Amino acid sequence: MSRYTEMRSFVLSAEKGSFASAAETEGVTPVILGRRLTALERRLGVQLAHRSSRGLVLTQAGEQYLEYCQQILKDIESADSSVSAGRKAVTGRLVISAPAAFGRQHVAPHIVGFRKRYPGISVSVNLTDRVIDLVDEGYDMAIRVGEVLDLDYVVSRLYPNRRVVCGTPEYFARYGTPATPEDLVHHNCLAFNLQGGQQRGWIFVRDGRPFAQRVQGDLDCNDGEMLYDWVRQGLGVGWRSTWEIQADLKRGKLVTVLDDFAAPDYDIRAVYPQQRYLPARVRHFIDYINAIYNQRGYWDGPLPHTSGQA
Repeated sequence: MSRYTEMRSFVLSAEKGSFASAAETEGVTPVILGRRLTALERRLGVQLAHRSSRGLVLTQAGEQYLEYCQQILKDIESADSSVSAGRKAVTGRLVISAPAAFGRQHVAPHIVGFRKRYPGISVSVNLTDRVIDLVDEGYDMAIRVGEVLDLDYVVSRLYPNRRVVCGTPEYFARYGTPATPEDLVHHNCLAFNLQGGQQRGWIFVRDGRPFAQRVQGDLDCNDGEMLYDWVRQGLGVGWRSTWEIQADLKRGKLVTVLDDFAAPDYDIRAVYPQQRYLPARVRHFIDYINAIYNQRGYWDGPLPHTSGQA
């Protein structure tokens, strides 16, 4: 009997809590699973579990060994997926999270094309502005906009992005163009409310150092798309991502100001949990979406130099 078989049977029995439940999953008899556990204990020279009519209760040594075995089996599965990355017939289920507005515009439209290239991969997408705990909630990866501070995640930069102040040409013609972030106190700034999570204010950089500028206006909400719609109506100025406003900039419906103060740390990033072997389905999706984002003209070109720069 191989060590792998013993280990897998031990993990399954421990997770199910009894030989009977594990045997249904494994497709063998409970007696066989009992013999495998006994053989494993003899080889290790330690008791891993107490048997009773109610099921299995792990010893302290068994609990410690279970953690090791679970990680080893996970590494084996990931290694298999990594080796298969060179084949087109990659299979599995890919679970992705992305911010709602960004996901609708720049993730969801590419899912069908990805599945045509890798038909063996099924995809589940959750578009939410809530920060997902990838491990606890069972996600393979997330696409995020902005800085990622969690050291347990691997971060892969997909495309540069900035947050800039913007408005309609008509608005600036009527109310003037701010020369510094401090001038925004004289403008109607359309910002997230407290429920939208933007309590610090709008972030800028001066002399290489970031700082927050408090803003105020007669309209606020917790929905970015509503704020952006108000900006396009000329009701005030907004602090928006370049990925979101490029099309309106290109058509001349919006212009940016204070570009020299724009904070740079809002790049588009792929994020996934630390693991020894990156599953092929994750690697393929990151490569696929990265190639699309870096196509010339995908973002309608670089941010143009527009009015109101300091």
